[in-house]
Amino acid sequence: MVLFQFSIILSGNLSFLNWLTIVPALACFDDGFWARLLPRRLVARAQAAAAVAEESRLMRTTAWVVTAIIALLSIQPALNLAAPGQIMNTSFDPLGLVNTYGAFGTVGRERLNVVFEGTQDEAPDERATWRPYPYKGLPVALNQRPSQVAPYQLRLDWQMWFAAMASPTDYPWTLHLVWKLLHNDPGAVGLFAGNPFPNRPPRYVRAIRYRYTFAPPGNPQGRWWNRGWFSSCKAPAGLLRVCRESSRTVLLIWRPRSRSISAAVVNLISCVVEVLRLRSAGLFSAALSSFPVRS
Repeated sequence: MVLFQFSIILSGNLSFLNWLTIVPALACFDDGFWARLLPRRLVARAQAAAAVAEESRLMRTTAWVVTAIIALLSIQPALNLAAPGQIMNTSFDPLGLVNTYGAFGTVGRERLNVVFEGTQDEAPDERATWRPYPYKGLPVALNQRPSQVAPYQLRLDWQMWFAAMASPTDYPWTLHLVWKLLHNDPGAVGLFAGNPFPNRPPRYVRAIRYRYTFAPPGNPQGRWWNRGWFSSCKAPAGLLRVCRESSRTVLLIWRPRSRSISAAVVNLISCVVEVLRLRSAGLFSAALSSFPVRS
């Protein structure tokens, strides 16, 4: 088990999960193994304690009873693991004593990644200059070498990995993240490897879902990645629209420049009306109103 976990550590990048799995597995090694590794003083104290120890019949009986119960409750989870349509992260008894847990029941063959991009241009179209927010671990630039960060866990990168396989409705905190990027919030920007707008926050922020694949080795461009890019969609002022197609999700948020309260109220009312209209038409999945910020 320990060797298997080390093979995953060397070939994967799963933060501290494999190291946590190794810790309880260490108890499976007998005393003779640990006697050759641990300090002699500690080994001598353990041997002295074992020499005067008395066996408890109650403890032994309890251990056998618990072992029998766990063995019986493990039959259904074990059959589930061998089934072609196995169920992961599920309990098979009311008390939840024996469960099936798997961080990854299946491993996808493609990498979907949401890249946040901002612009200070007036029109948020493809002629605008869009600057990406680089992650600390997830790929953004095509020449970005895959990084090894385990056992450290990059919190934003880890969460965005799952968010890229879902929608903003499933991960509503991504909308709040975009709102903070529009305001150059230090805490939110600090989760990224860099801030493309250090002096003045962007006027628009969009989030595009790309499909990343490894580039062929030795390619003339020196790329690590290839990615599929799709055109963005426009959104009404102050709105976030979610556009879904076979392989993309594009979010677009506008930060109004007006600092007056009346303009903010008018913008909020127009946002609500537009959201209701788009929801009734089935074209809108989530919305976010951006209020003016102090400059």
